[in-house]
Amino acid sequence: MSLLGKAGRAPAARESGFAAHREGVERLLASYRAIPSDANVRLAKKTSNLFRARAKNPAPGLDVSGLNRVIAVDPQTKTADVAGMTTYEDLVAATLPYGLAPFVVPQLKTITLGGAVTGLGIESTSFRNGLPHESVLEIDVLTGAGEIITATPDGEYADLFRGFPNSYGTLGYSTRLKIELESVQPYVALRHVRFHDLRELETVMAQIVTDRSYDGERVDYLDGAVFTAEESYLVLGRQTDEPGPVGDYTGMDIYYQSLRHDSAEPKRDRLTIHDYLWRWDTDWFWCSRAFGTQNPKIRRFWPKKYRRSSFYWKLIALDHKYNIGDKLEARKGNPPQERVVQDIEVPIERTADFLHWFLREIPIEPLWLCPLRLRDSAEVPGKPEDPSRPWPLYPLEPDRTYVNVGFWSAVPKRPGQIEGAANRAIEDEVARLDGHKSLYSDSYYTEDDFARLYGGDHYANLKKRYDPDHRLLDLYSKAVQRK
Repeated sequence: MSLLGKAGRAPAARESGFAAHREGVERLLASYRAIPSDANVRLAKKTSNLFRARAKNPAPGLDVSGLNRVIAVDPQTKTADVAGMTTYEDLVAATLPYGLAPFVVPQLKTITLGGAVTGLGIESTSFRNGLPHESVLEIDVLTGAGEIITATPDGEYADLFRGFPNSYGTLGYSTRLKIELESVQPYVALRHVRFHDLRELETVMAQIVTDRSYDGERVDYLDGAVFTAEESYLVLGRQTDEPGPVGDYTGMDIYYQSLRHDSAEPKRDRLTIHDYLWRWDTDWFWCSRAFGTQNPKIRRFWPKKYRRSSFYWKLIALDHKYNIGDKLEARKGNPPQERVVQDIEVPIERTADFLHWFLREIPIEPLWLCPLRLRDSAEVPGKPEDPSRPWPLYPLEPDRTYVNVGFWSAVPKRPGQIEGAANRAIEDEVARLDGHKSLYSDSYYTEDDFARLYGGDHYANLKKRYDPDHRLLDLYSKAVQRK
């Protein structure tokens, strides 16, 4: 039943949600006080969407067990109050009954709202809606000093509000976020447009970002995939309420394979809005092939409930723990593998340059493409101190389009190469093309290069104000030194 099913029920449910949230915050604060003063403060969570290794923490962690729910949805104002550890799967389940969705819904169900804001997230609405933190109205943050403060775009803690994105829990942890929501239709009509030339794909993608349309038809969602230099696709989505048949990629059919075709005309498809938002999760984009899940003989007997990114994560954790992949490769006489799991951004006019370089140098395919622009400053609540750097720890330029390129696999290590040779080469090429990369996976920057790319003195000043005793790791230690 909807929260609005009976008169008075919505306010009662809202108050109940906030009461439960307050209890969760109290447990969090009690767990903070129980951590020895000389120990690093970290979350006590068994799962993570980070791909970089993390050192074990002997001290008890923060109890976030009461911070994993949607507190309240307000369909009139199109906003939601959400606890920081709430997954997007639960968030979407709470908003879709109202015909609403978050402005940006990252592709994997177990990504949390707090994680997407402090660690960045992206999806096919990012060419018009920016990144998840840009639809945040206010954040309650447990700082390194053990205080819960409410950061807003133009309040006393506006510096933390702007500096929180890309801080990865090194300035504090979000306990509650109030976010904007947008209206959505029940279905998404898709067009898969094939390209034989990456420069042409780049040109058309830039035009769609500007026009928000293609061949006379509105575009609400935009991403793509590159299989080779001669086979790439843009996937154009349009919201619709027109009834009709829909595809299903939670069974035997595999979504990314459905994009492929040889026609000069776009290939069309339709999905429910729910299935569109989670279209990549069933096969973790294409990464499920590493587990044999895409083999029809195996897929037929692989339980549907285990065809999801959260289960593949468990398999990855076992591989990391027991080094299974390298042992299997060794039996075949092959060298160990270097993990290359990254998302990078380059300016859209350098997209083809990067793709040609990558396809020539790094033996990984397919690649995911997702254009993004920061939201127009007139649409974003509050005014940043420096309009040229509205989010200083990940300083994308306003009014400039970037393209996220995602690639998630491994490459053979070559004898005599330094650790992380392929990842280091990617970092150098991305920097040469005036881009950035996300910090959820392995990084190899020097401290000077890292400071130049990710906040520098601005971050140091935030650290002094909100974590003066260094109870939390600093960003370089966490992202590069992997402490």
